[in-house]
Amino acid sequence: MEIKGKIISGTHKGSYFMSLEAYQEEFQKKLKFKPFPGTLNLEISKENAGIIHDLHDRMGVIKGTGNYGDVKFLPAKLNGIVNGAILFPIKTQHPSEILEFVAEENLRNKFKFNDGDQATLKID
Repeated sequence: MEIKGKIISGTHKGSYFMSLEAYQEEFQKKLKFKPFPGTLNLEISKENAGIIHDLHDRMGVIKGTGNYGDVKFLPAKLNGIVNGAILFPIKTQHPSEILEFVAEENLRNKFKFNDGDQATLKID
């Protein structure tokens, strides 16, 4: 399945949470890479958000510790090039139409993305 989205700025809270050692270790174990401390946010259609919601039974789980909640994830590929994962924090302020994608590198810098640019996520 491929989902197109528009790149948007986030709350910048992803940088903080992605830099926490407990999450870093779990992502390394479950996704086989150390994630860049930040996420790339994509705004998708309500229809696609509903389709992704139906995939919750296929999602892996990164266990939170202490006051930090669990994070569900789906492996995905950005623009057919970059392997990573779509994150679904249990505690989130984002509506279901906002996806957070994480990879090993800073994707805004690598692709020179700006808000409003289009990107595609492929979910197997």
